[in-house]
Amino acid sequence: MSKWGFGKKKGQPWPKDDDGKPMQPAFLMHLHGGPMEMELTLNLLEAYSMPYVCEYPNNGLFGKLILGHPPAGIDVFVPETLLIEAQNLLSADICEAEEIEEA
Repeated sequence: MSKWGFGKKKGQPWPKDDDGKPMQPAFLMHLHGGPMEMELTLNLLEAYSMPYVCEYPNNGLFGKLILGHPPAGIDVFVPETLLIEAQNLLSADICEAEEIEEA
């Protein structure tokens, strides 16, 4: 009974520095648009084991509760040591498996 909860926690654990304190978050991007675009981007980060934190500006969390997605978008933060890696991951071109084999 001690391990019950309200569902699986999403995302990777936030890394810690040498002193055991959580790394500083760095602003990655502001996601706006439809909920599908937001979920795809966050799922891509999760698929590559990239820890992230979302912030809902302008009472966006309330909008998410009522509308199902935040109308003002979300701000995504990653650990500052992984910022360049996260930017490269999100800016990469998606190739089909056949294109990779030909190259």
